Amino acid sequence: MRVLVVGGGGREHALVWKIAQSPGVTEIYCAPGNPGIARLASCVPINANDVAGLIGFARQAAIDLTVVGLEAPLVAGIGDAFQEAGLPIFGPSRAAARLEGSKVFAKEVMLRAGIPTAHHATFTAAGAALAYLEAHPGPVVVKADGLAAGKGVVVAEDPATAQDAVRDMFSGRFGAAGARVVIEERLEGEEVSILALCDGETLLPLLPSQDHKRVGEGDTGPNTGGMGAYAPVPFYTPAIAGQVEEAILRPVIQAMAAAGHPYRGVLYAGLMLTREGPKVLEFNCRFGDPETQPLVLLLKSDLVELMLATVRGELAGKEVEWYPGAAAGVVLAAGGYPGPYRKGEPIIGLEEVPAGVEVFHAGTALADNRVVTAGGRVLCVTARGEDLPAALARVYAGIRGIHFPGMHYRRDIGRRALPAR
Repeated sequence: MRVLVVGGGGREHALVWKIAQSPGVTEIYCAPGNPGIARLASCVPINANDVAGLIGFARQAAIDLTVVGLEAPLVAGIGDAFQEAGLPIFGPSRAAARLEGSKVFAKEVMLRAGIPTAHHATFTAAGAALAYLEAHPGPVVVKADGLAAGKGVVVAEDPATAQDAVRDMFSGRFGAAGARVVIEERLEGEEVSILALCDGETLLPLLPSQDHKRVGEGDTGPNTGGMGAYAPVPFYTPAIAGQVEEAILRPVIQAMAAAGHPYRGVLYAGLMLTREGPKVLEFNCRFGDPETQPLVLLLKSDLVELMLATVRGELAGKEVEWYPGAAAGVVLAAGGYPGPYRKGEPIIGLEEVPAGVEVFHAGTALADNRVVTAGGRVLCVTARGEDLPAALARVYAGIRGIHFPGMHYRRDIGRRALPAR
């Protein structure tokens, strides 16, 4: 069969890497792809948001399954357009993808379904939001309603930071995504990412993982798209998993189905494990980045078979098989990220990576036949080991030989889990 992956980042590279291992796959295409993906698939120069162009290519190349990695095309309705064209696609409809596309919508769904989440308020003007902060001086999180590439969330350490975040979001920097702002209480606990395949009715949770969103070690500095992740999470116990499935995952899937928008694809629940139990921080409508990178290294099952079962509504009775041990991924970022950063810096050392270490390209490009930086998050160095310390040791050993000007990364990925082990 022929598979098309939509996107060109580290998550898509990881998905292509795993899809290439499926014995039933004969051809893989990626739009637009990147230099790392080009070693495994045929990259086609079609923008991920060019739905008409993607449909035309899928027809021309006789694509049997399209897999969407990015949230923006899903929120824009690529799933509906492919279905109307009679083309199988792994990803939710536009209506179902609103769980990520609008934080206000997601909160409304959670309130109606009784899903535990942070107390919040929604605003359409800076004045009312600032007045609310004045009346509620406790720790808060300020969120732009729409998609903001992982940068529309500010965890406010103090009232001044919260006020600055409100002004910034209503300044127009995020466009329509910042037209509404959600202010919610700051939850305390451990964050966990739970991804589950959903075919509209049946849920199939994957291994728990933990992302590291802050740019600095010790979880300091501004939020990013993610600086690294590991899986599984040792303190995510079977009892907690049962709570999450019954109180969060099943209710949201049932709520979407009841509203006439059955959720088909992968549902990402960002959770905080609080003293009162698991609570939802956010829902995403696609695979996480960088959670996908360690997860695919641990996944023993055929990912394409699981995706096809999801698309066809045949997940009931399916099981996921995993390799033993743990996996971790560390993001190598451009100097200045998540603020302004330079592009076009040459990357050296990619050919000398030790065996057992996978380097997934995120923000890279080719210039004069050399791989150069082309984004804020440039690479994700990933490895599997018999346990988390072994996986981390392999990752950081793999990083030692890679360099580009301004490169920075966190040296404490996974450390929050080590005492529990």
